[in-house]
Amino acid sequence: MEYVQVSEILFKGRQNINWKDVEKYLKKFAGLTFTVREYGDILHINAKFANEYAESQYTKKLRGSLAKTKANIVQVLPQLVQTATNRRWVENKKEKHMNHAGKGWYRYDTYFGVPVQAEKEESIRWNLFSATIVVRINDQGLYLHDIINIKKEASKPTES
Repeated sequence: MEYVQVSEILFKGRQNINWKDVEKYLKKFAGLTFTVREYGDILHINAKFANEYAESQYTKKLRGSLAKTKANIVQVLPQLVQTATNRRWVENKKEKHMNHAGKGWYRYDTYFGVPVQAEKEESIRWNLFSATIVVRINDQGLYLHDIINIKKEASKPTES
């Protein structure tokens, strides 16, 4: 498994993440495509992605460091997609998604590290995480939908 490193913390604070700023940041990806190396799957990013990412039920439930983590991984979105692995298909079971995910969903696993540095420490620790990339499937192709199930790895953080 390959860990993508988040280079800096753009969205600071563990409380009250400004999701409108995150959404604005994500809009720069609209119209782009990224390829999952392992499968050759081409994932499209459309304007709806930014809103779903920032306003999803999963995002609204996040608190503390996981909210901060989700906000900050947007800067490595292309790398998260490129290094995704363990693709699996899931049937669409919700009527509200029939128009844009009529052929179901792909889920991929992705892994990343987020820097942690105490104010007076010179070295940076890396907290390691896993997450699930959710992709909707329809007649037009594959579309990035959200990143969910963000979990801190139980192993010790790495030093650099």
